[in-house]
Amino acid sequence: MSTKRDYYEILSVQRGAGNDELKASYRKLALKYHPDRNPGDKQAEDKFKEAAEAYEVLRDPEKRRLYDQFGHAGLEGSGFSGFGGFEDIFSSFGDIFEDFFGFGSRRRSGPRARRGADLRYDLTLGFMEAAFGTETEIKVEKMETCPACNGDRCEPGTSPESCRQCGGLGQVTRNQGFFTVRSTCPVCRGEGRSIPHPCSQCRGSGQVAVSKKVSVKIPGGVDNGSRLRLTGEGEPGRLGGPSGDLYVFIYVEDHEIFKRHDNNIICTIPISFVQAALGDKIKVPTLNGDRNLQIPKGTQPGDVLFFRGEGIPSLQTGKRGDQVIQIDIKTPTHLSKKQENLLREFAALESGKLSKKLKNILKGGARGIRQLTEGGAERVLKALNRNFSKCMN
Repeated sequence: MSTKRDYYEILSVQRGAGNDELKASYRKLALKYHPDRNPGDKQAEDKFKEAAEAYEVLRDPEKRRLYDQFGHAGLEGSGFSGFGGFEDIFSSFGDIFEDFFGFGSRRRSGPRARRGADLRYDLTLGFMEAAFGTETEIKVEKMETCPACNGDRCEPGTSPESCRQCGGLGQVTRNQGFFTVRSTCPVCRGEGRSIPHPCSQCRGSGQVAVSKKVSVKIPGGVDNGSRLRLTGEGEPGRLGGPSGDLYVFIYVEDHEIFKRHDNNIICTIPISFVQAALGDKIKVPTLNGDRNLQIPKGTQPGDVLFFRGEGIPSLQTGKRGDQVIQIDIKTPTHLSKKQENLLREFAALESGKLSKKLKNILKGGARGIRQLTEGGAERVLKALNRNFSKCMN
């Protein structure tokens, strides 16, 4: 069980708070508990880290969605586990601290590696592909390290120079009251170096746009909204930082017969009222092909039958759900003369049960009912079944 405090409580904001409100609240807490203001204060350090973690999650739409839906446990599968220390915080929020206060961290010196951006790809699958899994290849437009300069940004044969403004530190300092204020160097923008001869192929960016094919293995059981994470297939990192990840969001097409509910599939099968009354054996489609289904005598509209283990496999256990078969009893709309006569005979027998032969039925008990059924209604139903089977085929 998580012992972490609620992120909204930490920042003292409501759940619907916007980015400006989050930023203002975080600014207040970060200024209050900043380590430069509280040297050696362990409690202030913990609150500084706690506020940074809360702001990092709530300012990110995807992390915030996971947190709102599943709490702290929802973030475990997203790859975010908080910050390891001040260096991680200042690395992530360096620009923010400068916007807020005009200083970053006294521990920073020179340019730092940055993780590459994550990418998103929306993939549409057929119903069967999602049910049983598949392997496909997708084409992703992304940035890659420039092959000419190997990400160094310099024209081959040249090299970067140390920034003359900051002396290669990436920061400039000045005294402001009780504080030593550090800010990003305005000349090199924190890198500590300048590029006198930019690479002509990437124009000094260190990256080029490419179209890359990526193989994606889809496990059986994915559904609409399922998300696959391909580690390291995002944008490349800066200054030696790790690449980001590629997130593949799954969308599943509808099926003409089946509908999905959790790991079960549902289908509606039409039968004639004669099949419902007498019972029958019919073929029913499943994900693995047709199977025989026994329709019991006396089946009613809306009755439900099952094929156990013919549903969708679970992503967690691999165990398959069930196939739910809803019975839809159809009334024929075009009858031959013979069919109409048989129906009238059946209707006469049904109405006669309570009028002409009611007394005999009551006197004969179960035997009288059986004789009536065998001698009249069942004979007519069987004849109907033979005739209506032509309508159903």
